[in-house]
Amino acid sequence: MEFMELWYTEEHTDYVRFSIKVEKPVISVKSEFQRIDVLDTYEFGRMLVVDGWLMLTEKDEFIYHEMITHVPMAVNPEVRDVLVIGAGDGGVVRELTRYDSIERIDMVEIDKLVVDVCKEYLPQTSCKLDDPRVHIYYEDGIKFVARKNNEYDLIIVDSTDPFFGPGESLFTKEFYGNCFNALKDSGIMVNQHECPYYQDEAEYMQRAHKYIKSVFPVAKLYQAHIPTYASGHWLFGFASKGLDPIADLNPKWESLGLKTRYYNTELHKGCFALPNYVKELLEKA
Repeated sequence: MEFMELWYTEEHTDYVRFSIKVEKPVISVKSEFQRIDVLDTYEFGRMLVVDGWLMLTEKDEFIYHEMITHVPMAVNPEVRDVLVIGAGDGGVVRELTRYDSIERIDMVEIDKLVVDVCKEYLPQTSCKLDDPRVHIYYEDGIKFVARKNNEYDLIIVDSTDPFFGPGESLFTKEFYGNCFNALKDSGIMVNQHECPYYQDEAEYMQRAHKYIKSVFPVAKLYQAHIPTYASGHWLFGFASKGLDPIADLNPKWESLGLKTRYYNTELHKGCFALPNYVKELLEKA
């Protein structure tokens, strides 16, 4: 007896598709904002898909979550108050809770169903959402941050891609300006900054960089290799009111003894060295 083969396929461009063989679908639900699917796969373990776009897999999520969290924390290990926008899967929060020095983590996620699904089906990332320092607000991150002033040491924008769902408005000049105001004097903002390789994503990357650079005195990009994201080449933004991600890299981080699988301080210095084609895109921005 032959069984039907199931494949998850994501369209990276009109001419490029990325496919992963699925062992079985786990759950499929629709919220007022988006459709949420959890799938079990042979190669990447359990996988979260939102509106047909892959958000994370158990096999490579550590790369994304370590790089969006430990890079700013290594620059300022004295961070006490953190705002996380998006990140309903809990991976960013999991990494942040490893720092005893952090006193408050405000997480703003527009879609409660994402959090509920991840708590039930993705404990690998959602395991620290019940930490007493974590306060979850189910509302629009844009409106939330607009009400804040001089309140956070670190803002992590873990948004969905800008070309679908609620993610688009997190890529505007007004939003970045509000983040700037919500940060304290030594504040840092880190955001997922899209893939530079394919044209559509590259244009969003350029636009975001242009807006962030017009608001923050320090605005730099760094990179990581994430196998299941478009092209595998992924960028993050580091913006601050003064701290430089390399010159101000704090030696204290290594003494914390945090065990990481991707991030290390040598990589921290190297990940800000960008390929020439990316530099050219940024210059054109």
